[in-house]
Amino acid sequence: MKISDNKIVSLIYDLTVDDEASKELMERATREEPLTFMFGMGTMLDAFEKNVEGLKVGDKFSFSLSPEEAYGEHIEEYVIDLPKSVFEIDGKFDSERIKEGETLPMMDSNGNPLRGSVLEVKSDVVVMNFNHPLAGETLHFEGEVIDVHEATAEEIAALTQSPVCSCDDCECDTKENNCGCGCN
Repeated sequence: MKISDNKIVSLIYDLTVDDEASKELMERATREEPLTFMFGMGTMLDAFEKNVEGLKVGDKFSFSLSPEEAYGEHIEEYVIDLPKSVFEIDGKFDSERIKEGETLPMMDSNGNPLRGSVLEVKSDVVVMNFNHPLAGETLHFEGEVIDVHEATAEEIAALTQSPVCSCDDCECDTKENNCGCGCN
């Protein structure tokens, strides 16, 4: 069976990027933890899917994606200084979570979710990078197809349903459930 729309695909691969004179390993999908997705659903980069389309179990692949085909160029305007007051909890700066190298869920002024990486914590501001971590990088994939099959009804349901939150899901003393919803 060949990789095509609505097939469940499992791949193993190494993802590397060029790091001056060598390649740096960024991600590895293994037989124990492969990348599994439904082909043609828009969950993968278009250029990635184009490179594996038509392959079958046992086929090996090796291809590169330019920044334009992947996560775009690094945009300097996406690196911004935010006042430390943005990161206060009960009037105190959250120094436990706000550290160099941490990636934080945030929201823009329109309520859209963003992920930002802390580049530096200064005396009055936190320098945040809202570029994708792989922006500006040429991605090199090398791997093998380990499974291709028709999607079952259960797999389709799991991929198309949104999580259901209820207070029955509460996991901690603050009565906050695992979906991030507050419970009373």
